[in-house]
Amino acid sequence: MPRPDRTPVGLVLTRTAKTVSRAFDETLAASGGSLPVWLILLTLKTQQLGNQRELARAVGIEGATLTHHLTAMENEGLVTRRRDPANRRVQQVELTERGDALFLRLAGSAAAHDQRLRAGFSDDEVAVLSDLLDRLAHNMNKPTVP
Repeated sequence: MPRPDRTPVGLVLTRTAKTVSRAFDETLAASGGSLPVWLILLTLKTQQLGNQRELARAVGIEGATLTHHLTAMENEGLVTRRRDPANRRVQQVELTERGDALFLRLAGSAAAHDQRLRAGFSDDEVAVLSDLLDRLAHNMNKPTVP
């Protein structure tokens, strides 16, 4: 089998995604957070959700995994959970002052990480890159034809 002239784009993308993801994890950890905590805080801060099930859907994680993270976050004083008075099976989740403070700290770290990613790129290049990545994702969401 002949060697390809170029490294397959999927391999380049996978390697780059791992590098960027690892750097983002390190950035969040240095500010006292993690990716799941950031996603939960960000979702609670930016969306009006009625309950824990909606939060799981919005964050994109399974209910049991979310429960694990929320228990840890509640133990750290970042969120509170309370039963919905209208339906005792439903848990409502809210940020505490401490959770809000962590959100602000992690938001600053996320913004700094984004600036680091954009270094050396013009706004037009970032727009083109975003469009190309969207198109790659679209390609992967199309059904494959045998």
